[in-house]
Amino acid sequence: MKDKNNKASWAPDRILRRENRGEEEMGLMAFISSVLPDAKRADIKKWLKFGHFAVNGVVTTAFDAPVPPGGVVELNFTRPFVVFSHPRLKIVYEDDDIIVVDKGYGLLSVGTDSSKKSNVETAYSILRDYVKSVHPSNKIFIVHRLDRDTSGLMVFAKNVGAKEALQHNWNNMVLERKYVALLDGDLTPESGEIRSFLAETSQHEVYSTEEADEGKLAVTRYKVRRKGKGHTLAEFSLDTGRKNQIRVHARDLGCPITGDKRYGNGSGPLHRLALHAETLRFAHPVTRRDMNFTSPVPSQFYKYV
Repeated sequence: MKDKNNKASWAPDRILRRENRGEEEMGLMAFISSVLPDAKRADIKKWLKFGHFAVNGVVTTAFDAPVPPGGVVELNFTRPFVVFSHPRLKIVYEDDDIIVVDKGYGLLSVGTDSSKKSNVETAYSILRDYVKSVHPSNKIFIVHRLDRDTSGLMVFAKNVGAKEALQHNWNNMVLERKYVALLDGDLTPESGEIRSFLAETSQHEVYSTEEADEGKLAVTRYKVRRKGKGHTLAEFSLDTGRKNQIRVHARDLGCPITGDKRYGNGSGPLHRLALHAETLRFAHPVTRRDMNFTSPVPSQFYKYV
């Protein structure tokens, strides 16, 4: 069953939602005491112990869990929230409209024709099973993708309205996307911008061309963070979101991403594609709030610079 906004109906739980409208961060216990002054402390402790609280959509049992300004606390009086746990995917934010996740490398964003035949697990399938465990009618929608071997932040929609708002206005709603990569070689100059038109071969390999009618414009800005040991740690910001954009532009700069089998030499000390989606900042598709998330760069990236 869906409402007129195309949102899937949730289980009929009795849920209290409150936003921290102050200017300072508060501990969860202190926040709940301020919004529910008549609640018994024993009840609050019981709700905490059994997972009845969620902060920004993430279930917590910590009494001192931080509630930042603008943070939303939910209390499920009826039953504990469903706790999400997966070794290759972490939920960093969830509400009625979106889920923001931190994807591990080696995990497909969404299934391909071959992976579907072999029932390979994907970020999409993991989240689909999770939302359906909350209520069978719930759905999840892909908004954008990360390459299988790229780790970091992604956003999924939980209803058609949020999906369409994000996809149809992606360039306007995404305020910042920053990636960090370990590159082979010494990247010089240490900051700059690269523009090219990206096209794709029949073998699905992307390449740069100067012919505007042959490809789509791709603009990438970069800045070196560290250098050493024959490698460069650099950050990349996208003005456009083309397939394999950073990987192709890194090769064009003469410093392909370490471990890139398609656009580099495929070798590297990390035994993976050393590309991580560090920052994802966008306008919420429904509330238009500024949503800003950061994922720590894998520590292995720093060992080789």
